[in-house]
Amino acid sequence: MKALLLENIHPEAERLLTERGIELVTVKGALDEAELAVALEGVQLLGIRSKTQVTREVLEAAPDLVAVGAFCIGTNQVDLTAAAENGVVVFNAPFSNTRSVVELAIAEIIAMARHLTDKNADLHRGVWDKSAKGAHEVRGRTLGIVGYGNIGSQLSVVAEALGMRVYFYDIADKLALGNAQRCDSLEELLGKAETISLHVDGRPGNAGLFGAEQFALMKPRSLFLNLCRGIVVDHGALRANLESGHIAGAAVDVFPEEPKAAGDPFVSSLQGLPNVILTPHIGGSTQEAQEDIGRFVAGKLRDFVSAGTTTMSVNLPSVQATDAVPGRCRILHVHRNVPGVLATVNGVLADSAVNIEGQTLSTRGDLGYVVTDIAGPLPAELIEKLENLDETVRLRIIG
Repeated sequence: MKALLLENIHPEAERLLTERGIELVTVKGALDEAELAVALEGVQLLGIRSKTQVTREVLEAAPDLVAVGAFCIGTNQVDLTAAAENGVVVFNAPFSNTRSVVELAIAEIIAMARHLTDKNADLHRGVWDKSAKGAHEVRGRTLGIVGYGNIGSQLSVVAEALGMRVYFYDIADKLALGNAQRCDSLEELLGKAETISLHVDGRPGNAGLFGAEQFALMKPRSLFLNLCRGIVVDHGALRANLESGHIAGAAVDVFPEEPKAAGDPFVSSLQGLPNVILTPHIGGSTQEAQEDIGRFVAGKLRDFVSAGTTTMSVNLPSVQATDAVPGRCRILHVHRNVPGVLATVNGVLADSAVNIEGQTLSTRGDLGYVVTDIAGPLPAELIEKLENLDETVRLRIIG
């Protein structure tokens, strides 16, 4: 089995996969659609981060591909529907870099509240300005969190430990942690908080979520952070509000268009503004987070390769498969979720006098996934029969 790892995935992932006997090809940067389609020839496993786009066209041009590991939180860079339709399982790391993003957000809130970027620039120019003008403690100030998922909720806890009052808004019904207070609307949140931090996902419906209308509803001289997705914020509107002084400071880690590799040129309408912190999408870029992500996602790919386990997959039914038993053959069958499929599969096995030793089935939406252990090897003609079933999406054999 062969794996292609892009975008500087942590060496821990390489170690785990090579220990399983998987051949690795690594590429430092991202690949565009055409490059990726060519690179995936003969590749079964693909590892990416946030910049590589795995489109329907790429998936349909890669018949050998069985799994994609997104070594990050988001999966909006992968066409999950197309992956499912082709029987390609997708894994991500929903928790691994949570703490790193939260610590960056807290650091940036403090840096903006104390105007540390301005003070640093002054000293580098030889200007000594020990004034406390415009500098504030974060204790006692209000933080508004938009999106109360893994990152937003942990930011809530850490900010409260610093003495901040926390409000949050989420379209889902989320349990408030500590003394955080839920707002019924985004408008309510914007009217209450002095610092706004965005932590929503990259679904298409969130594009343009925050623009001129929302900035106008924020309190004068507020602070603004976006560490989630670049498409969420209208940067032109943000610049206008920074230049007018309505927004006192901003920290932005994500951008609508980002360079593919280190050293590539970067251009943003937010460049050159005072009290604006721009970072190159490094919210989760700590050694600790990247090692944990590498271990977690590579572990999921390893377990899928060796046992067919799809637990915590973002697009296929979840099956926790036990380790394959020596001397048995394991059939992994992704199929359309219609009545009678399991009976059909078992009928094909029974017609060939194949004895079932164990079986696990799970469904998710339009798809079903059944893992079947049989005694001894699977006859070649039986494999062909299973592949040719009308309901079959993907068939893989272990052992």
